[in-house]
Amino acid sequence: MENTTRIKKGDTVLMLSGKNKGKKGKVVKVNPEKGTLIAEGINVAKRHQKPMNKMPGGIIDKALPFLASKAILVCPRCGKPTRVGITKVEGKNRRTCKKCKEIMDKV
Repeated sequence: MENTTRIKKGDTVLMLSGKNKGKKGKVVKVNPEKGTLIAEGINVAKRHQKPMNKMPGGIIDKALPFLASKAILVCPRCGKPTRVGITKVEGKNRRTCKKCKEIMDKV
């Protein structure tokens, strides 16, 4: 899916729909084949885990994957949710904010 290539690990995303609408979270994992993301504090479920080796058992919070189309990238410079544009800088494609026109990727 095209949308996931523009969101990378470490980015901040804002949920657009569902029970987590309006929540922001940092992206932990991206799965471009399925078009899903896992972000901290978004789409969290309770899981009952048995004790294994050195890990204690109990009820833990686990972040579950959600579709990338339900999230929008938050610009690190202006702090607003924005669409992503692609600009060539020094022969390489860089992600840019559509609102403030700043380059999001570190050079």
